Amino acid sequence: MATREFKIGNMDCAGCAREVESAVNQLEGVESANVEYFTNTLELIGDVDFARLQERVEALGKTISEAEDFGADAADNDELKRAGLLGFWDYLLGRPESRLAIVGGALLLIAIAADLLRLLPSEFGKILYVLAMMVAMKPIATSGINSLRINREFNINMLMTVAAIGALILGEFLEAATVIFLFAIGEAMEGYTSDRARDSLRSLVALKPLTAQRLDGEGSDIVPVEQLRIADRIRVLPGERIPMDGAVIAGKSGVDQAHITGESLPLAKAPGDEVFAGSINGEAALEIRVSRLASDNTLSRIIELLQKSQSRRAPSQRLIDRFAHIYTPAVALAAIAVALIPPLFFGGSFWHGPEGSGWLYRALSMLVIACPCALVISTPVTVISAITSLARRGVLVKGGAPLETLAGTRVIAFDKTGTLTQGRLSVMATYTNDCEEEPDCEPCAELIALAASVEAQSTHPFANAILLAASKQGVTYADASAVETISGLGVRGNVAGQRVTVGSHRYFDDEFEHSAHLCELAAGIEDSGRSAIMVHDGDTVRGVIALADSPREESPAVVSALGEIGIESVMLSGDNSTVAESIAGHVGVDRFYGDLLPQDKVIAVEKLAAKHGQVTMVGDGINDTPALARASVGIAMGGAGSAQAMETADIVLMADGLHQLPATIKRARFARRLIRENIALSIGLKAVFLLLAVTGNVTMLAAVFADMGMSLAVTLNGMRALRE
Repeated sequence: MATREFKIGNMDCAGCAREVESAVNQLEGVESANVEYFTNTLELIGDVDFARLQERVEALGKTISEAEDFGADAADNDELKRAGLLGFWDYLLGRPESRLAIVGGALLLIAIAADLLRLLPSEFGKILYVLAMMVAMKPIATSGINSLRINREFNINMLMTVAAIGALILGEFLEAATVIFLFAIGEAMEGYTSDRARDSLRSLVALKPLTAQRLDGEGSDIVPVEQLRIADRIRVLPGERIPMDGAVIAGKSGVDQAHITGESLPLAKAPGDEVFAGSINGEAALEIRVSRLASDNTLSRIIELLQKSQSRRAPSQRLIDRFAHIYTPAVALAAIAVALIPPLFFGGSFWHGPEGSGWLYRALSMLVIACPCALVISTPVTVISAITSLARRGVLVKGGAPLETLAGTRVIAFDKTGTLTQGRLSVMATYTNDCEEEPDCEPCAELIALAASVEAQSTHPFANAILLAASKQGVTYADASAVETISGLGVRGNVAGQRVTVGSHRYFDDEFEHSAHLCELAAGIEDSGRSAIMVHDGDTVRGVIALADSPREESPAVVSALGEIGIESVMLSGDNSTVAESIAGHVGVDRFYGDLLPQDKVIAVEKLAAKHGQVTMVGDGINDTPALARASVGIAMGGAGSAQAMETADIVLMADGLHQLPATIKRARFARRLIRENIALSIGLKAVFLLLAVTGNVTMLAAVFADMGMSLAVTLNGMRALRE
């Protein structure tokens, strides 16, 4: 069956999403329905008429429409949406139920003024109070009754309706009208603050350009990005956002890709370099050849995964959702018991008594306090704020579950090649007959120049390392002629009339006489797990070049930073133990394992998980997929350039580096702390006010203020994760 998406409006808290989901799932023809509160979307599988769907959703006081592109209006979130009181006023006027609340509030003010100034008979004032209450309560009562009818759930709207009618029966006309008005405004404020948190996620979508300048022969035209095809050429002017993933074919410029990969400084881009949709071009125009379609580019994949992130709810959120499902009816039953048991069995006053408020009033106050909104929203608002904050820094977290699990991690297993190391060979040292390990000396520069001349026509990994070393050291080298490969052993060619040979130590032992000193150096290099190649210039063996997959520049600092926050680092490597030990010692991991096949890495992860309860695995997302999948949390690096990394891992470091790893764990722990604070605040404050209600020491007005304040407090506290 087809999967359809719809946009749901007027959801003030996560409990609203649960109500809609439950109601839609009961419709005939619906196989499954899932409502995501923070994206305002309903994903429906099944065959159901839209009119029936609309009738069901609107019965609960919500709106439904065909789904738009997530954040389609995100571009104007920051500039056009007003914040503060003006923004809240606009929000109120945009909601039919809030407009009714405003009318009810105006009638309430008139009634209060008439009472104070004695302008109207008291009976007429009571009529105004009742009218104010009825106007503001209409959408609340309708939603509560329909939720009871459709879902068989006694929700907060029904509780408030019962409480207000009960207050009228007790003759508390002012209190009844005020409670309903404050509740309606409080719900709107809750929706408004949650909408601000939701906007922070949508703001990432504003990075997505809608059009591009496509080049066609000598001309160009502006087209929607959806019309671009792979291999199309586009031009990006200075200061513009790059609309598509691709490779630079002309121009040189600095590109700010902080929102994609998290790099703090613009990166120099030249022909052949990869660029990502959503990054900002710097000082010069670039011509780019498109490499991915608009629906499949890096930014689109990020947006899609963020949209789905709420489906992987944090364990604490799942627990709260289950708790909230039984909490409201449980409090309602408790309120009935409070209203009836003391008057029936202990001589208490049902209405009013000398001891203060009667037991009915206390029960009604309990109903007002019973609202679970603060508790229900305490976790998701924090999770989405933390996910958005990390996404802005180039870290993609696929939901609350991996975020909360990462916060509790105590051991991280690293793949070696391409993760702790660069994943490519580099020249580590040069040795000649005249000097040792002095790369700036003339004999060493000559050694690199001779090797580079011959290796320039080779595609071997050794050749790439030597040419890169020559470039970094500013060494110039001549063109070689008659270059030929010695299969599995080396390469040779003519350079300035000399026959230059570059090959392995084993080959040189058989073919060229060389000093015992150079022979010992080469043997020592190989014993340490590195590769040794020797250079002969037709007269003599000039020296030895040591090659190895060098550690990433940031690896030691990252491992050290993890140790400072109490995390043990373990390295898993397929290389021999000598090589593994050398890299482990350089980067400073606590433990290492070498000679591991892919299945051995999975076993190692399982053993670490058995010992520590959970384990986080960091790899490149390609060769380490089994281990990443087995770990409690799998973290892939270089996601901006690897679709597979983005699909397989729980968390993706979009940049090809580990810089963001310690900060990501710190932010996950901060988010977990906020979640615990919010839960403790919600439950603690409710417990206090329920006790005060039972003992008759709190009014319904105070209960409404407490509930409204608590919802705002946990929302604002959770949004602190955005700024961390």
